Amino acid sequence: MARPDPPVVPWIDRMALSRRDGILFVALAVIFLAMRLGGTRVGALFVPLLGSAAGVGGEPSWLLNIAVAILLAAVITVNILLLRTLPFPIQVAFIWVELLLLFVFLINSFGRDLGVWFETNRSGETNLTYLITTGAVTTLYVSMISILFACILALSAALGRLSDSGPAYAVSTFYISFFRGTPLLLQVYLIYIGLPQLGPQFAMDAVPSGILALSLCYGAYMAEIFRAGILGVPEGQHDAAKALGLKPGMTFRKIIFPQAMRLIVPPTGNQFIAMLKDSSLVSVMGVWELTKTAQIIGKRDFRVFEMLIAAAIIYWIMSICFELIQSRIEAYYGKGQER
Repeated sequence: MARPDPPVVPWIDRMALSRRDGILFVALAVIFLAMRLGGTRVGALFVPLLGSAAGVGGEPSWLLNIAVAILLAAVITVNILLLRTLPFPIQVAFIWVELLLLFVFLINSFGRDLGVWFETNRSGETNLTYLITTGAVTTLYVSMISILFACILALSAALGRLSDSGPAYAVSTFYISFFRGTPLLLQVYLIYIGLPQLGPQFAMDAVPSGILALSLCYGAYMAEIFRAGILGVPEGQHDAAKALGLKPGMTFRKIIFPQAMRLIVPPTGNQFIAMLKDSSLVSVMGVWELTKTAQIIGKRDFRVFEMLIAAAIIYWIMSICFELIQSRIEAYYGKGQER
């Protein structure tokens, strides 16, 4: 009588080592060994002991390097096998935590004194608080106002490109071509320094100049996004509106544009996040946005790199917040596509 097969435990079955996993393990071991972990700061990023993994006379110990490479490859391979046993949301959360810890170890490996973030200035605020209330707030309102004007310009330029009117088409295509074909930094200089050459009435302060430059530049890029979104609405929607006797203006406002927003929102959200970081270019005019503020505080305390790290983290947090807002807007305009 044949012996029955042992029962299969699902999570153990998912952890079974395949040939692909074996290849991954060998590849990782070779990569870590090639890094010469025992003699580099990369080793200290993973395991503190690796920073002192050297042989006699300070020369790297190849035997120790091989052992460390195998150990790290085994840890990562086991981590991948364990993740297979978890549900998808937990996998995502687990990997996020791991990558965040890796980022913290990376920052810590720089050997910088991050305590400068919490030192108080003359006004009694910590450097980090001042960086947020002055630099981040300026970056936010410059970006928010700019994206609003950019959307208006983008919609106008997109409608001009789709228009049968020769002048409207010519103006919109010239605008898009010029502002997409020249660097944003050059546009900032042309507006802030060039416009006053036409007369004192054209002179603007630094912040309005920065907002105008960002609006014009990103409006040109977003015009193509709006045009593609409008063209992405099926032609049958136009025919249905005509059959109902709706006028072209009403058709666009009530039928075409709301459906186009489903295609417009994702790339527009990406453009806004890019604008959030490109707003640092207005610092050339003396605006104390996030990057400029971090540099000034850092130079004052001789801790420029530490403050730039803080600015990078703040940029990242703001981007994550707007990504969440974008996902909610996408969900709102995508309700008609749900099944």
